Amino acid sequence: MKIYILRHGQTEWNRIKRMQGQTDIALNENGRELAQKVGETLGKLPFSRVISSPLQRAVETARLVLGGRKIPIETDARIGEISFGDYEGLSMINPDYPLPDPDFHFFFDAPERYQAPPKGESIKQLIERTGDFLRELASSEVTMTEMQREERILLSTHGAALRALLANIEHTDIANFWRGCVPPNCAVSIVQFRDEKWKILECDRLYYQGK
Repeated sequence: MKIYILRHGQTEWNRIKRMQGQTDIALNENGRELAQKVGETLGKLPFSRVISSPLQRAVETARLVLGGRKIPIETDARIGEISFGDYEGLSMINPDYPLPDPDFHFFFDAPERYQAPPKGESIKQLIERTGDFLRELASSEVTMTEMQREERILLSTHGAALRALLANIEHTDIANFWRGCVPPNCAVSIVQFRDEKWKILECDRLYYQGK
């Protein structure tokens, strides 16, 4: 079983550096163009399932990657983005939407020191729920035929949620959560589940740049 984990395309809040979290923001025109370009390659693969975060930016990205292919898009909240609670819509960079917490930068710079905002979600909680999703996906292999074990699945998700999925696979500690960077919009990481083991095959491939 091979899983293509896709971060959604760009949104306007991505562009102006506002924290989205679980706020349901649509793709902008650049985000739609990126997703369509990724679809020129990924859209040709024989996906047997497509699973998306319920947030519209992820669902629309999956739909654009698929093009006109009639594959149902399932949704699962466990691969939705981390919640920033009361800080959603605010920014560390954009002075029009200032964050009240000077330590919020730990989310990116030192995630092991990050404290979730009021009504928000911790990185540990994010890793736990995405791990639950992966365990359920892996458990389905027990009843699969040999052909089904070779299937390809597309996951359309978010930057932090994508990193949490990879952290579950490699048992990464929270200090190394970001693997050096936030995945770019429409970056694709490819993982494989075979012989009861997960393996990361590629990380942050940018199909729209021809890499």
